[in-house]
Amino acid sequence: MIVLSLTNCPQALRGDLTRWLLEISTGVYVGNISSRVRDELWRRITANVKSGRVVMVFSAKNEQRMDFRVHNSSWEPIDFDGLKLMLRPSEKRLQSKREQQELNAGAPKHGYSKASKMLAAKRYGGRG
Repeated sequence: MIVLSLTNCPQALRGDLTRWLLEISTGVYVGNISSRVRDELWRRITANVKSGRVVMVFSAKNEQRMDFRVHNSSWEPIDFDGLKLMLRPSEKRLQSKREQQELNAGAPKHGYSKASKMLAAKRYGGRG
């Protein structure tokens, strides 16, 4: 079982979703699809949603018997002692997140990759 909630999404995407799911209300879709189709549908949605927001809830084999994914939402899924919950961030947390993104936007990455370090260790390891 899967439930999708779309907000501010293109009409073409909404029409595309009706191929696999039933639209029970504006922007709310339900259906019973395989996990492979669900994952492909999620890729398709995130590629075409533009600035809209999407929440997907689906059945899973865990303690909660469900799992969820979000896209373009200020609410964040977190793991709290093995339970997946949604965190509604405070304004202070949102502001610090925006500032961090602005700082990292133009900053180049420094250092070497792990693979490069391992290769160098192998290359120079035998020499003393």
